[in-house]
Amino acid sequence: MDTNIQFNLIQTILIYAIPLLFAITVHEVSHGYIAYKLGDPTAKMLGRLTLNPIKHIDLVGTIIVPALTVWLGGFIFGWAKPVPITWRNLKHARRDMALVALAGPLSNLLMAILWGAIAKAGMMLEAHQIISGVAVAAMGKIGIYVNTILMILNLLPIQPLDGGRIASSLLPGKLSYYFDRLEPYGIIILLILLATNVLGFILGPPLQLMAGLINAVFGV
Repeated sequence: MDTNIQFNLIQTILIYAIPLLFAITVHEVSHGYIAYKLGDPTAKMLGRLTLNPIKHIDLVGTIIVPALTVWLGGFIFGWAKPVPITWRNLKHARRDMALVALAGPLSNLLMAILWGAIAKAGMMLEAHQIISGVAVAAMGKIGIYVNTILMILNLLPIQPLDGGRIASSLLPGKLSYYFDRLEPYGIIILLILLATNVLGFILGPPLQLMAGLINAVFGV
């Protein structure tokens, strides 16, 4: 079978969009679910504990920015509408804030592993001359890549990323207060890092390590 099959535009969009939508949707639902388990029903009451991606899509972060990054040939970058969390509902606010924040990147790690298994399944289909295996394998590899990026990106200690939430919960009270005041500038900082390619320099080594490990485990 020809493993260098060229996908048309619609196929390419689906191969990228499906893993990205799942990555972002499950990431946000994970935040809301853990918050719910720790005493905050806000996300559940607002109907955000759903895997329906329409509930989580942000026009800029979920569609425009990822499309631009793919078009420009860089790594995929994007976000969804944040799941609302009412921190005062949490029983142990600082500890629970870290747990809720950590749930997102952890979900991406688990999904990256799942996509590794899907990529392997696609390769097995391809080996048996089943043409759909090529697309399944490609989608699985993109799924590994997307989820690994989102996991590592969200662990950066920048507000409002999950790593920033975790850092805030670990810092002493006064330092945490001043750190939180940087949150309005977080997206600007990220966009500057992205535009100057500093973000790629930071994410590159851990991305290669994690994605390479998953690829090696599944032989993809």
